[in-house]
This record gives sequence, C-alpha cells and structure tokens, in this order.
Amino acid sequence: MNEERAMIAETCDRLFAEHLDADVFRAAEAGDFPQGLWDVITENGLDRILVSEEKGGSGLGWEDAEVVLRAAGAHAAPVPLAEAIAAGWMFAGGGHDIPAGVPTIADAPPVAMTEAGITGELERVPWGRSATHVLVDAMRGDALHLAAVATSDTRVTADRNIGRDPRDALTCDKTSVTAWEVSIGTPPLRTLGALVRSCQMAGAISAALDLCVTYANERVQFGRPIGRFQAIQQQLAVMAGEAAAAGVAARKACRAVDRFGLDGAGLSAIAAAKIRTGEAAGKTASIAHQVHGAIGFTDEYRLHHLTRRLWAWRSEFGAEGAWSEMLGSMIITRGADNLWPDLTG
Repeated sequence: MNEERAMIAETCDRLFAEHLDADVFRAAEAGDFPQGLWDVITENGLDRILVSEEKGGSGLGWEDAEVVLRAAGAHAAPVPLAEAIAAGWMFAGGGHDIPAGVPTIADAPPVAMTEAGITGELERVPWGRSATHVLVDAMRGDALHLAAVATSDTRVTADRNIGRDPRDALTCDKTSVTAWEVSIGTPPLRTLGALVRSCQMAGAISAALDLCVTYANERVQFGRPIGRFQAIQQQLAVMAGEAAAAGVAARKACRAVDRFGLDGAGLSAIAAAKIRTGEAAGKTASIAHQVHGAIGFTDEYRLHHLTRRLWAWRSEFGAEGAWSEMLGSMIITRGADNLWPDLTG
C-alpha cells in the first residue's frame, strides 16, 4: 500500500471509529438512516473518490476506492457508501452530473424501458427509502442503457436483508428516467455491484479475523487462553488464509478495472473476486462463531454486525454460482490456448 492509500485507510478508520457506535448501529438497524455518519462521509468526499476533481470529486482510481470500501466493510458501515461510489462513477462516466442527495444502484436484471419510461417493480434496492436516485440497468430495444430513476416518482415498500440494512421495493408506473446507452456487453451495475461487495467482504473478513485473534488470546479456559489450543490455532490459520485470498482477489479486481474497465480482463477479475470472497465469507463466518461460541451472537458484541452482512453481501449482485457460470463461459469462449496465460497473467 502506497503512502496515499495508507492515509486514506487511516482517515476512514478514524472516521468510522468516531462516528459509528452501538447507538448508531441500533438506530440504523431499526430503520433510521444514519444521517450524521453520512454527512461526515460526504464532507470528506469518500462517496466521490472516483469522480474527477472538475466535478467535485477526488479523481482517484478503483485501487484507491478499494481502500475505502474495505474500511466500510471492516466497520460494517450501515450506509450506502459502496452504492454511492459505484453510482457516482457511472454518472460521471456517462458525462452526467451526480444528482444531489443519496444515490444508489439496483441489484436486478435489466428492466424494459420505453419512451414512456419504466413500469414495474425494482426489488431489493439498497437503501431505496433513503436514496434520492437509483441507477438501473435497462434495455431499450436491443440496446443496453443506464437509467436514473428519481425515487420520489416511485412507491416504496420497505424491506431489509439479513444484515438488517434496507433492501426496498420501488414500484414504477411509466416513471420517466434520465437514460444513456452503454457500450459494454454485460449489465454494468450488476458487475459493479459484485466488485464493491467483494471489497466490502474482504474488509469484513479481515475484521472478523482480528476479533477472533483478540478473543482467542483473552478468553481463558482450563487455565490458559483458548488460542493456545491446537484446534483453535488450526481454525484461525484457515481463517487467515481465507482473509488473505479474499483481500488479494478484491484488490486485483480493482486493479484490473483501472486498466481494462468492466469488459474482458476486468470482468473476469471481478467474477473471480466475487467467487473467492463469497467462498471466504461463508468459511470465515462459520469459523468466527465457532471460536467465539455464544458471545458472538450477543447484541452488544461486534461480530454479528460483520457476519450478518457477510451472509447478505455474499448473495447480492450474483452469488458464486452465477459468477462461476459467467467465468466458465468466458474461458470457453476464449479457447483452450488462452487458459494458461489467463490463469497466470
């Protein structure tokens, strides 16, 4: 990590440590938007880290954004920061100003769009009730578009995921949109969503590992810390390996997107990252609760904030099965002669 990314990481950790406590979690998971935390995030420009300086952002790349997303995951931040970073990048990339308020992205297959707008239900939109605009993958004829929907023009039905973060349904009835055509072959929001969730999972996995190591060194059983028992050490070693693999996969995907965009090598790296971090999330959550025992489920303890979101993020924007199918299709299309160079490149 270079000096600039180290400073970003330090800033994020300090910000979340100072503004995200048990009361904020409790209120957010009861349905109240943590406006104070969000204000601090936007005042520091974390939501616009990928937007050019001319448009009010920082003009940095995905490798820098990965640091922010990992920190948000490590703190299980109950705000749509990942969605705002992705939406801001797509608005700016399309040559559009980012609307004021809270932007988010839809986790859904492309919807049909006509001259009259969009009709139908957008399911499980992250923070749909609090967002001012939601970006949606849309099809007009055979052309793939991005469509920006003002949530004030929709009917919101509140829901939430297992992490207790809002995942609301937005009903559109010939809702007018601002839309622009995109030139890549796969729905960009599903791909971007997989990328940001991979980074968040890498951060949450690393934080869960830290909690387990600390607990294993403090919890005494039969006269010694449980971390001195070989069975616990073996579990922590497995968990450390999963954390390292997840972190490398997420960082490599961000680096690939900086170089290649969302197609080709960028898309295959994102697919690999979502598969690997998803697998690591399942193993990590299981081991973390085995190491902690019952205390891991108590309301006051931090572990369940991480593991509940790991379970949720693993299934959002495509689980391992969907991305494995995508990656396999890409490998078959490129042919056997490219398999070894792709694996080692």
